[in-house]
Amino acid sequence: MSYPEPRYLGEHGEASGVVKLAGQAPDLIIGGEGGTKVHYLATGGSTNGAYGLYRWEMSGKPSGPDPHFHRTMTESFYVLSGTIKLYNGDRWVDGKPGDFLFVPEGGIHAFRNESGEPASMLILFTPGAPREGYFEELAEIAASGRQLTPEEWTDVYLRHDQYMV
Repeated sequence: MSYPEPRYLGEHGEASGVVKLAGQAPDLIIGGEGGTKVHYLATGGSTNGAYGLYRWEMSGKPSGPDPHFHRTMTESFYVLSGTIKLYNGDRWVDGKPGDFLFVPEGGIHAFRNESGEPASMLILFTPGAPREGYFEELAEIAASGRQLTPEEWTDVYLRHDQYMV
């Protein structure tokens, strides 16, 4: 393992860091008032495709995707607060603050908040795929109350590298 090729070739560095303060409003709410608050900490677009990092704040109502995998990216989960069920493709565990799950490309995984209490985590995608488009589409579907057919869900998933199992 070695360092990758340089991506910055300047001589003196530059002031280009971005600060996201904890108290800022979420970028997206999935499921309306009392739903999941999503903070776009770093998108694939803002990291030049290196990674995407999101803070996921779930309310106490049950939420989370069914088991699935991705072909183009890894996904990692780091529990910040509460209890979040994490699925590694083999078994479900109750993730507590400080627990971590890494899933390589093709790895079956899922997460759920079934605790009845708020919970939060960081979700990291590498490389930085445009996941915010997927999250925003889910939010729009939830907000509209629209019921998708299985074929329409398949289309949504295929456009966003989401393969349900």
